[in-house]
Amino acid sequence: MDLIKSRHSIRKYTDQQIERADLEKILEAGNFAPNAGGGQRSMMVAIHNAELAKKIGIMNMASFNRAGLLGAYVSKDQPSVIDDPTIKNGFYGAPTVVAIFAQSNFMFRIADAFCIAENMVLQATELGIASCIISRAEVTFSSEEGQRMLKEWNVPENYTCQCFVILGYIDGEQPATKPRKPGRIKIVE
Repeated sequence: MDLIKSRHSIRKYTDQQIERADLEKILEAGNFAPNAGGGQRSMMVAIHNAELAKKIGIMNMASFNRAGLLGAYVSKDQPSVIDDPTIKNGFYGAPTVVAIFAQSNFMFRIADAFCIAENMVLQATELGIASCIISRAEVTFSSEEGQRMLKEWNVPENYTCQCFVILGYIDGEQPATKPRKPGRIKIVE
């Protein structure tokens, strides 16, 4: 519970790359996430290259539509693309990014992907690595360049990116935990 409570979504990163061994532990945690029917239909592609991560982060923002946003504020300390429309890299400068893919026609693809992402951010937190789950993913690779990347990475044609986990070291102070809103838990007996 302490690990869960200490995890925060980080959107400010230093240039320092994470160690390959740490990335492998984070990927292993994702690989052991719960998945619908035990089918293990999702896959992860880790980008352990800051320049390529930046390029994909810019691709991620290329078709970002602000019209569907509910609210206009996330954090003063860790501003998001919702708070600051001048942010052009959807990965906030994180030097490592993991793209999580799932079968496009599978009913539980989103749930599977986000279970993987949650396992990964918890493992990252344990290792002292900052992280954030980015859910704007499905159209990131829709361009010709994006499709070329997927072919290079051997991502099957019927797979779509569901989300990303960005990884690196926090630039600044760890944010304080926000108080929980009342009324979000009900118990019916």
